[in-house]
Amino acid sequence: KKMTYVSSVERIGIEKGLQQGMQQGEALALQKLLTKRFGAVAPATTAQIEAADSLQIGVWFDRAIDAPSLAAVFTDQ
Repeated sequence: KKMTYVSSVERIGIEKGLQQGMQQGEALALQKLLTKRFGAVAPATTAQIEAADSLQIGVWFDRAIDAPSLAAVFTDQ
């Protein structure tokens, strides 16, 4: 069998793509949770989630599990 050579540039691209895919999945999971708990999510909130990094999405997701309101998920504590 031949081993395929992957250059460092290709490897970085692959890692970046995987990271971006994971972040998109986390954002989608958060949006689903918010919709299930609080109803339709405003487009501005969706845009805010999509612009956030994985760390921030994780914080919001944890808050969304038991937050009393949608606003409480996004308030700085």
